[in-house]
Amino acid sequence: MKRFVILLLTAVLALTMPLSALAAGQIEVTEDISVSDDYDWTRFKGQNVTLNVYNWGEYISNGSDDSVDVVAAFEKLTGIKVNYTTFDSNESLYAKLKSGAANYDVIIPSDYMVAKMISEGMLRPLDYSNIPNFQNIDEEYRNGDYDPENAYTVPYTLCTTGIIYNTKMVDEAPTSWADLWDEKYAGNILMFNNSRDAYAIGAFKSGSSVNPQTTEEVDAVVDELKAQKPLVQAYVMDEIFDKMIGGEAAVGVYYSGDAITMIDDNPDLAWVFPEEGTVLSVDSMAIPATSEHEEAAEMFINFMCEPDVGKANIEYIGYTTPMHCVWEILDEDLKYSEIAYPSEDIAAKEEVFTALSDEVNSELDVKWSEMKSYDEGGSGYLFLMLLAAMLALACFNIWRKVRRKTRNMY
Repeated sequence: MKRFVILLLTAVLALTMPLSALAAGQIEVTEDISVSDDYDWTRFKGQNVTLNVYNWGEYISNGSDDSVDVVAAFEKLTGIKVNYTTFDSNESLYAKLKSGAANYDVIIPSDYMVAKMISEGMLRPLDYSNIPNFQNIDEEYRNGDYDPENAYTVPYTLCTTGIIYNTKMVDEAPTSWADLWDEKYAGNILMFNNSRDAYAIGAFKSGSSVNPQTTEEVDAVVDELKAQKPLVQAYVMDEIFDKMIGGEAAVGVYYSGDAITMIDDNPDLAWVFPEEGTVLSVDSMAIPATSEHEEAAEMFINFMCEPDVGKANIEYIGYTTPMHCVWEILDEDLKYSEIAYPSEDIAAKEEVFTALSDEVNSELDVKWSEMKSYDEGGSGYLFLMLLAAMLALACFNIWRKVRRKTRNMY
């Protein structure tokens, strides 16, 4: 009887105990996520606030494959509705914001794009009193060259670039970026469909800087990409998932975290860091200058820096965390992944993107567009000639009609 009374009292206490007492200084949001209880998470409840969050595809724990639905957890905790949409490149993110076609409250651009947006007044300075979890970001990832005073951004993840390949379709594993110019891979190569990452591969191959300083440097490297184009099956971003997992291509280039996801889905796939080096990128959370919900946006950023939330995101997307407190609680396989956390020898060859001058950036945009439309067989020029001929014929017919009408007047 005494034991029954104790059990009954324990059950009553568990039901009536404040959530913050379930763990010291924590509020339980879901079975897998608890957050700090010394932050006012509920101050927007009942105010019908909607946040527009714009992130990369496959870049947050979304509830699929037994993962935590991070956005749903945030909505449950705060009462804030989240309109979550995705982009596939920094360039498409920039174009969308620059056009004013949509208004966002939280975006996740990469380092070089952050620098560009800061210089153009496109980002809003952060109030870090609303983001106390910024303290969880490791010192080495603060005050990057792209945001030297850390006035505008909070690092979200880190990633590197490399080659993913199908071991069943490749006799000998690639070791170099230059291997992507080997004719034995003709029609089986997937390349980045964005100018900056593709340019970096051409730069590594030719021994040039991934951060060109002159238009002449841009032209020389894009010529390398032009020479490679006849071998390329497709220029892709998120499309690479279906193509590599489905065995539609032998080799591709992409980001380390997504490579982990693809390898999990298809064990025939493998990853290599090319011997010339790799690009290390930092993707950061930021608030556009046009945001109408700055404080709520800062709450979302603070939530994303909670250790349990960071763990859920990193274990789902496979990228490198900038928070040591998150790394400590990761699953062992990811915690010691050679893809997410490469050796010191590989890390020593990492390069980082910096913002380019307006002149160089414009040249890269133009030359990239020209390269994408370039046809080595000359069909592009043939098309232009046919178009010119059609225009000439149309003009001639118009002239004949005008001339005939004029003659009939007399």
